[in-house]
Amino acid sequence: GAETCTVRRRSELDSVDALVIPGGESTTMSLLLREFDLLEPLRARLAAGMPAYGSCAGMILLSSEILDAGESGRQAVPLGAIDMTVRRNAFGRQVDSFEDDIEFRGLDGPVHSVFIRAPWVERVGPQVEVLARATGKDGEHVVAVRQGAALATAFHPEGTGDRRVHRLFVDIGAADGKVYAVSGGKLLWEVPTGAAVWNAPALHGGLVIIGGRDGKLRAIDEASGAVRWAAATGA
Repeated sequence: GAETCTVRRRSELDSVDALVIPGGESTTMSLLLREFDLLEPLRARLAAGMPAYGSCAGMILLSSEILDAGESGRQAVPLGAIDMTVRRNAFGRQVDSFEDDIEFRGLDGPVHSVFIRAPWVERVGPQVEVLARATGKDGEHVVAVRQGAALATAFHPEGTGDRRVHRLFVDIGAADGKVYAVSGGKLLWEVPTGAAVWNAPALHGGLVIIGGRDGKLRAIDEASGAVRWAAATGA
């Protein structure tokens, strides 16, 4: 399991290993982030690779671009954890709320999903993995995504007894966020992952390790610049 706490102050944000941004009103949540001086510290933690899961309003905030962000002066603000464009209230008003069983990549069997004034994703970047889609009045839309250690859903999994999405996030957060080089049973070095780009010490044969927020690790030939191998991090 995982120990939980509420985050309302900078000291509490600094103390957690991962963060859940729940559903609610994204414009009000954005206002509170500014009022409590949490906006930039939170952006910095996310940019450094802190695992985060956002549902509904949380998905909106984790995006890099928000459409229909709200009235001027009270707009929802993007935190930039996931390279995607999200539209607020895309599925309609409160009366348009609905439930559906959707296929979710990586999970066995459909996930019963509750959509309440839900957003949808209109664009994803090349490093974003689409996990689920749902059908609205005007067609099919992306409703669950992941980029590195950031996970987001347009629906509320907490509204059902199905805990698989939350388990997925706990598993993401359980990774210690480091990459290790081991030779002959001896630890050569360790470096944190999650930064936009970082360089690890050179390995044997003039290889340099490059990691990024796409969740992949690459070995680059220092002389030619060729990629020798690539592997997913987070295991």
